[in-house]
Amino acid sequence: QVQVVESGGGLAQTGGSLRLSCAASGRAVNTRSMAWFRQAAGKEREFVASIAMNSDGIAYIDSVKDRFTISRDNAKNTIYLQMNSLKPEDTAVYYCKVRVFDLRDFWGQGTQVTVSS
Repeated sequence: QVQVVESGGGLAQTGGSLRLSCAASGRAVNTRSMAWFRQAAGKEREFVASIAMNSDGIAYIDSVKDRFTISRDNAKNTIYLQMNSLKPEDTAVYYCKVRVFDLRDFWGQGTQVTVSS
């Protein structure tokens, strides 16, 4: 089993910044990729960004390109999401998804990000 723990959410003003972290742990964790998703109130969960743990593969949803940066620390099995130039429409619960090498997915509990206008 893989445990996924997000942290770093909170309240920011429009134009401000927040940094999210996601750590994967567990017995013999073998991570293929990790990703951030978000779910705003009343909306479906959507993909935000992903990063491969053993290659240069990175992807973003168009609405966050040039504002958000995803990065990783393989030694800690941790990824980060640096969010700059935040907008009220970025308000959501942000979830981390870990995909291991046998293609199973594990999700965290989520962390709330609120951007005030």
